[in-house]
Amino acid sequence: MRLLKLVAMPVVLVAVWWFATARSENFYVPPLHDIVASAPGVWTLDRLRSDLLPSLWRLLAGFTLALLIGVAAGVLIGGRPRVRATVEPVLEFLRAVPPPVLVPVIMLFAGIGDGMKVLVIVSGCVWPILLNTVEGVRAVDGVLTETARSYGLTGPARLWRLVLPAASPQIVAGARQALSVAIILMVISEMFAASSGLGYTIVEFQRSFAIPEMWTGIIVLGLLGVLLSGLFRLAETAILGWYHGLRRAQKG
Repeated sequence: MRLLKLVAMPVVLVAVWWFATARSENFYVPPLHDIVASAPGVWTLDRLRSDLLPSLWRLLAGFTLALLIGVAAGVLIGGRPRVRATVEPVLEFLRAVPPPVLVPVIMLFAGIGDGMKVLVIVSGCVWPILLNTVEGVRAVDGVLTETARSYGLTGPARLWRLVLPAASPQIVAGARQALSVAIILMVISEMFAASSGLGYTIVEFQRSFAIPEMWTGIIVLGLLGVLLSGLFRLAETAILGWYHGLRRAQKG
């Protein structure tokens, strides 16, 4: 039943798309069977190596850097009220700036190479991780904090054994939000002065009016998002197994 629930909606949506466009004569919305038929000739092993792998590398590099920066800064800000009061107005201002607006600015000092694309991803992904980490650190149980202090648990030991485990549910929630942002910014960054990547390929197909091929790129991008979401869910289950077990025990 779980498998049926998982695949039922995608199957229904694909079926609706298939039959709704079966006789389409719209140049920009071709029949789905034409899109599917063009996919094997487009997404060969060579194209996957030249376009999909660079996109994945930029995505993972930007997401990893954002995770490290966001968690480190979040622990520092969340654990020190004076620091939080000082930087909070600046953080709210920077968070409100849409990351795509920063693309031309980042291009000025980072060029048009992979570094620029990674920085664009970092500039958007760091905020949900940082802000969720701050709130997670602030919400650490006061009783646990006092207990750790009474047992002499300070410094790195307190960080690894109390703060990070207690804040990990919110850190993971922020990372889940950041992953979807990373996919969006990966595509946007590759639409600016790029020579490879999924975003570049989709734009090139659009500019050459290869519309079925363009749609195959969009579908590949969606499938990539589904795959990364599934992998993240597996990682979340491994990292927060204790937390989900505790929630189930409390409900039971």
